[in-house]
Amino acid sequence: MAVLNKIRQRSLVLIIVIAMALFAFVLSDLITKNNAFSSKSQNVVATVAGEEIGREDFLKKVQAAQRNNPNATSTQIMNSIYNQEVRKIVLGKQYEALGLSVERDQMRDVLKSALAQMPEFQNEDGIFDENKLNEFIANLKEISPNYGYLGGQPIDYASWKDYEDRVSVSSLQQDYFNLVKAAAYGTQFDGKFKNELATAKRDIRYVQVPFSSIPDSTVAVSKSEIADYVKKHADNYQVEESRNIKYVEFKNVASKADEQEIESKLASLINDKPVYNETTKTTDTVLGFKNTKDDAIFINSNSDVKFDDRFVFKTAVPDSIYALNVGEIYGPYKDGDVYKLTKLIEEKMLPDSVKARHILIPYLGAAGSGQEVAKTKEQAKVFADSLLGVLKNDKSKFAQFVTDYSSDQGSIEKGGQYDWYPYNQMVPEFRDFTFEGKVGDMGVVETVYGFHIIEIEGQKNVQRAVKVGTIVRKIVASEQTEKKIFRDASSFEFAVSNGDFDQVAKDSNYVVRPVNQIKALDENIPGAGNQRQIVQWAFKDDTSVGDIKRFDVSTGYIIAQVTAKNEKGLMSTDEASVPVSAILRKEKKATMIKNRISAKTIDDLASAENTSARSATGLTMESPTISGAGKEPYIVGAAFALNEGETSGLLVGERGVYMIEVTKAEPAVQLDNYQSFANQIEQQRANTVSTKLYSALEKAADIEDNRAKTVQ
Repeated sequence: MAVLNKIRQRSLVLIIVIAMALFAFVLSDLITKNNAFSSKSQNVVATVAGEEIGREDFLKKVQAAQRNNPNATSTQIMNSIYNQEVRKIVLGKQYEALGLSVERDQMRDVLKSALAQMPEFQNEDGIFDENKLNEFIANLKEISPNYGYLGGQPIDYASWKDYEDRVSVSSLQQDYFNLVKAAAYGTQFDGKFKNELATAKRDIRYVQVPFSSIPDSTVAVSKSEIADYVKKHADNYQVEESRNIKYVEFKNVASKADEQEIESKLASLINDKPVYNETTKTTDTVLGFKNTKDDAIFINSNSDVKFDDRFVFKTAVPDSIYALNVGEIYGPYKDGDVYKLTKLIEEKMLPDSVKARHILIPYLGAAGSGQEVAKTKEQAKVFADSLLGVLKNDKSKFAQFVTDYSSDQGSIEKGGQYDWYPYNQMVPEFRDFTFEGKVGDMGVVETVYGFHIIEIEGQKNVQRAVKVGTIVRKIVASEQTEKKIFRDASSFEFAVSNGDFDQVAKDSNYVVRPVNQIKALDENIPGAGNQRQIVQWAFKDDTSVGDIKRFDVSTGYIIAQVTAKNEKGLMSTDEASVPVSAILRKEKKATMIKNRISAKTIDDLASAENTSARSATGLTMESPTISGAGKEPYIVGAAFALNEGETSGLLVGERGVYMIEVTKAEPAVQLDNYQSFANQIEQQRANTVSTKLYSALEKAADIEDNRAKTVQ
């Protein structure tokens, strides 16, 4: 009992202890769940209508796309894949709701339509053969993961399945859009209404008191008025999270002295020069560009751009170079961001276009050779020579040999012929044989694609062609100049970290570039190009307004400062100031004009405003433009609400306050049938489905975009 009494006495203490233990348990569970949520959010690129786009799978697709599009930036690729995945889910929900799918028979029809022109799937009559398609797919599956060939390009089974998926998605999308378009028809009533808009007309007299008659400077708009307007029209002034920055760029640009040094070094390459030989203890003569025995080696040893071994015609070179004699040199001369030294190496009379036919015999390892190619290089050469021997005795067999033996799918149907191609269209060996030979010449030429049996069938416009060699030196900053630019950037960075950014820049005559409304996924900074690193820094949680950072960029250095962090939501008063001030100023001017006017007729108003009434004829609601005043839909609409002879009160339009009088009311043309107008409406609605349906579905979908946090 004594123990129980002690427990009762300390019951309050026990309750507190138990409560604290329970609270600790709940808190621990919350922390665990929050950590799990945080971990989950890091692995989810986006959630679309409850369906997640996983980070790992997303990045795999981005990497694959980057391999296929090496010229696109990583951000462009990422956004493209994101849009693709979101579209797939958004439209997928619609297909699922409607029970749409692509079954086997439809899939075969779709593939047939897409692949009907490919020779691999055609029979002897050039007709699509589904059995050939089935054999191709079965073979790909059997040799997987090894590659087969389609259209001369390697393809594996996984890539084929991806292709089928894309075709399937495209077919589903077309079916879905066609279903929606089928409901977007135009009725006779719609046609009659469109006819009313197009053919009912009004003639008016009007007086316009333009808003410009009151100077903007006399109409004050306060910040509180702007703020109130934004709140009342909140839907129109929503903004994404953004950052404002300003920056100064220090470019690694060559100085005048650097350019002079580059020009001088090029000039020194022209003539021979003596060089002391440490080994022989004698003075040797090193040949210059003028007297070198091997122009290609000399150019490649001294130029930033390799020698281009080809002839060019007059239209492709400046007159000053085309006019040179063989061996003469022009320059040094500046051409954009490089200095050049050009020598005319050779001249020749060549046609500007050629007609030829050929038979291509590929060999193992040759470019574009398919899996079916079995000949070695030596075997292919022997075979090509044997065909040439036959053809020299009987040219009539050429077309048949093309059909039987040539692997160039692009010319087989034309008997191996390429009709009047310009000088630089073909690979060098093919080009040189056909342009430098004579009409009727036939021979075997090796290129990267194999051995070609070529016959020259025609040549046109023989003229002087020249081969030029150019030593190119890029105009770049010297090491000394780069060091100075680095010092300038460092000094500015130090100065602004302890002073006012704008004032320090002004004192040093540097240009400050402000950039506002940068979004989290942007990559371009106006004036500086692709600078994703600056955007990422500006959006970091630990980056504050006023922070300054130096960035090493491809062109030099950028010193940037964050000037504002704009949260997602309602636009600030300062941001809305320009567009909203214009709206409010216009409203105030309208009130001021209306308050000063007492006139009740057109003529009285014209007299009071010291102006004259104007006329506008043939107004229609379809094109609500008033001659002499511009586009005024409200005023034109008001004209159609009046009867002939009636005068309106004061009307507020886009460009001023109006009073109008209807001088003629012409009803719409009555038709027996309005189908042509209905058809126009139907086509317009179908076009709207094509251009706006997906955007509407995407806007309606619940999308949580985490790209900025998960795939920087």
